Amino acid sequence: MTEAAARRAPGAPCWVSLMVHALSATEDFYGRLFGWEFRPGPEELGPYVRALLHGREVAGIGQLPPDRHLPIAWTTYLASEDADATAESIRCCGGTVAVGPLEAGRAGRLAIASDPSGAVFGVWQAGEHLGTALAGEPGTPVWNELVTRETASVAKFYQAVFGFEAEAVVSADFDYQTLSLEGRPVAALHGVGHGLPRDRGPHWMTYFEVADTDEAAAQVVELGGHVLQPPRETSEGRLATVADPEGAVFTIQRSAGH
Repeated sequence: MTEAAARRAPGAPCWVSLMVHALSATEDFYGRLFGWEFRPGPEELGPYVRALLHGREVAGIGQLPPDRHLPIAWTTYLASEDADATAESIRCCGGTVAVGPLEAGRAGRLAIASDPSGAVFGVWQAGEHLGTALAGEPGTPVWNELVTRETASVAKFYQAVFGFEAEAVVSADFDYQTLSLEGRPVAALHGVGHGLPRDRGPHWMTYFEVADTDEAAAQVVELGGHVLQPPRETSEGRLATVADPEGAVFTIQRSAGH
């Protein structure tokens, strides 16, 4: 178990959140799957809870207004020292700022944006809430990866806005770039070409650590979710891509070192 509540370097993934229609049912799903407990988050965000594991904050879940029919998806938040300056940089580099920047009480300041390919992500300027406070434990976010058509052009956007160092994996049939800050990998870009789901488009994927990928995938189904890509071995561990009952897609991973 690793405490992860330090202030993140600008650009580093620092939080994940989900907006849904049925908040209580979603709490039940993730509570049973990951062992999360919940407590109310900032009132400025409307009906919103923070998920806790061992008393430490690991993710957020909010409820959409009944008339809002947005795609249900996990959102990766990237750290910023100045959300307003980051929002301006996003616009200047060809991205779009859809929400904010706005205050989340004393917790911090946030914006919701999309890169030039249309992939949605969040920007978080920490106040009292520094972000995900636990790592290296089943039920915690372990990795964030942009799934897109091709990485070359969008890599320039993330490098310009957040200062990432991008390193391509050299392979004739694999379009993959690791994003690093101060020499440490923090996220990645994965170009899948025509393999990009037509109903989703480019998107950030959140990976959650689990103790047993096969058992967790089976439990997803028992709890009303779906398995989109069954468990498979990779160099990073055993992975499965799944969706919760409202359709939010995420990846579960048993790390290779566990």
